[in-house]
Amino acid sequence: MSDEEKNHDPAEAEETPGADPSATDALPEEEATGLAEGGGEEEYDEEEGEQEEVEFDLEAQIEEFRRQIEEEPGNAVHHYNLGEALTELGQQEEALEEFARALELDEDHEYSAIVHFARGELYFQKTISGIQGTVVRSSVGLHSAHKPGASITDVDDEDYAGPIAEFEAALRHMNTLKADEDIAEYLSKNVPQRIADTYYKWGSDLIDKSRQIRHYGDEIKDVKVALKLLKKTLEIDPSHSQANLMVKYAKKMLQEGWKAYDEYGFEAKSIQGQG
Repeated sequence: MSDEEKNHDPAEAEETPGADPSATDALPEEEATGLAEGGGEEEYDEEEGEQEEVEFDLEAQIEEFRRQIEEEPGNAVHHYNLGEALTELGQQEEALEEFARALELDEDHEYSAIVHFARGELYFQKTISGIQGTVVRSSVGLHSAHKPGASITDVDDEDYAGPIAEFEAALRHMNTLKADEDIAEYLSKNVPQRIADTYYKWGSDLIDKSRQIRHYGDEIKDVKVALKLLKKTLEIDPSHSQANLMVKYAKKMLQEGWKAYDEYGFEAKSIQGQG
């Protein structure tokens, strides 16, 4: 949010940004390196730098996972491991293909919870990699400055419903999960949290959209929908500080109305409250 906006909106002065909901915890060591052993030996040349080490490691892992698939093409774990490595390398579409193949092969759903979680993470990261990501990183999910390239003017429901569906599928398959205790504990803790964070992101993006300069006519409707989504976050995580703050803010917006200002501090539009 710009300094001008803060000066024009007293409610903003009370808001203190929390953690970025796009941030993800590190996976357990077993998860981060694949469910099966298979990476190459780590090599590091100080002169080349850390980035070269990561890229070399990923390439080595990918080659190893491809070799394992050639030897055991019907093994779901190998496809999952390859999908994770491809995700780290930024090859998202190919990673999704490997995750889909892993789910097809996992007929007893022994690893489906892990694969669905990985797909949900990938979809969520794709959602926040565009303008939504710019806003959430710059304003921690609250309100961005109204400048070209740093505001949300459209919210596609599928961008948020997609990852939520994957995370919910992960929960459904937790009872058949075949994994060590650390991975099971990680999923039990983080899958519900990811669902909560996605609902929060969805709701906060709608509120951000409602404060943009463009008059589109659905500002009140969007804030009402946002309020319902934020409450879903709190049903899962009652202590979610950002969602608690945004629920209060959304209610105040609906009651009192709100104004939006351009990057120069001039009023761009005024939305009437409902009392």
